[in-house]
Amino acid sequence: MQTQLTEAGQFERMLTLTLAEDELESAKETAARKLSQDMKIKGFRPGKAPRAVVERMVGGPALRSEAIDVALPGAVGDALAETELVPVTTPRVEDMRDLDDGGVEIDVRITLWPTVDDVPDFVGRKIQVELPVIEDDEVDDQIERLRNQFAELEDVSRAADEGDFVMINITALDGTMPIADASADDLLYEVGSQSFLGGLDELVAGASAGDIRKGPGTLPPGFTDHEGEVTLSVLVKGVKGKKLPEVTDEWVSDVTEFETIEELRTQLEDSLYGMKLSSTGQDFRNSVVEQGIDELDVELPETLIDAEMEASFHNLSHRLESQGIDLGTYLQITGQDQESFIAELKERAVQTIKTRVLLEAVAARDEMSVEDDELDEVIVNLAASSEQSEEDVRKALVESGQVVALAGDILRQKALNHILEQASPVDAQGEPVDLEPPGLDDDEDEPTEEELDGAAAGSELSVDDAETSTAENEESADE
Repeated sequence: MQTQLTEAGQFERMLTLTLAEDELESAKETAARKLSQDMKIKGFRPGKAPRAVVERMVGGPALRSEAIDVALPGAVGDALAETELVPVTTPRVEDMRDLDDGGVEIDVRITLWPTVDDVPDFVGRKIQVELPVIEDDEVDDQIERLRNQFAELEDVSRAADEGDFVMINITALDGTMPIADASADDLLYEVGSQSFLGGLDELVAGASAGDIRKGPGTLPPGFTDHEGEVTLSVLVKGVKGKKLPEVTDEWVSDVTEFETIEELRTQLEDSLYGMKLSSTGQDFRNSVVEQGIDELDVELPETLIDAEMEASFHNLSHRLESQGIDLGTYLQITGQDQESFIAELKERAVQTIKTRVLLEAVAARDEMSVEDDELDEVIVNLAASSEQSEEDVRKALVESGQVVALAGDILRQKALNHILEQASPVDAQGEPVDLEPPGLDDDEDEPTEEELDGAAAGSELSVDDAETSTAENEESADE
């Protein structure tokens, strides 16, 4: 076999392999056995028919084509070892040409992982953030929710309004036949909660005690043996309104750990501020990574982007399938058409790959590495969360080859923490601000890669998904 390597882009190479006719001849024996596995040839068991018999049945060109498919993986593997190339996606055949003197010439595109020489510097970088402000009405809303939790129900003689409760007997009908599993008596239902069957809220809104109402309804998938459109018949037996407690120091003392309304409001303000400050911290982290990505001078191979898109789509499809939602329904729910969905998928893929490129470049520049104890700590945590022994988790990671990927995840996390320590958040006047939520210990404020989820593009993928996605791409291509 002859090989020739040429550049096909900044991070792509074209590997041209020449397989001589005698190499194809030896591969034809294996190809014949493979083809005969699925053939019924009189007098021969599957896979045992002689090559000549198989060739007569399928034809010489078909056998030769199968022989090329048989020989190519090994040839590509040998060529990669010879050239010391490490592809990040499955090598892709670009072109194939028969030679005049026999044999075949094959162009295989190899995609390499992008690297950068000019790594953005984050030391002294200032990122403007907007500190949260808590308005009185936000605190009022929280107190109102607390009042609703401790509200009492009392019978009312008026029609039911949103937030009221109705005592109902409900029957779901398939035509004229009741569906037993979708019927109930003496059901206390909150009007407007959308918490039972589709169409029920429309029937009970404005209803009074004694009303009988019928209308269209929807049974969700898996609710019963039936699903989809049905007819709902509802008897309203009574209407109950909420009697909200009066907000006094005595009531606050009875239902909370605080003694006064003022103490409760102060605590609610602090909690709301902490939550909003966490969101501001997330914005800061995203902005740091966004700026770094924008400063990268790197042209991503389209094959790598396509592979990342495929992995992202595969993950999304799997999640939708587990929820019983098809892609068409998802696009309708999210208000997207197919074109905008693909465009968003590509943007996310680009941002995911660039984020990984950035973090790995920072780690390489600053000579960061993963220590054994760091890897051991993650394995211990994985074992605890999976309820498996540490030995079993370690063995599974080693056998699947995921130890290297796990170390890469840890390294990128360290790089992320590193650049976040070098940059600093400031207010509109350029003054430093503290984004640590009140009450956190020192070891609780380090961001995780999941917290970076969506950095730069609202991505559904976290930073460490990049390597996993690449592996999934290779599996998908193999399939």
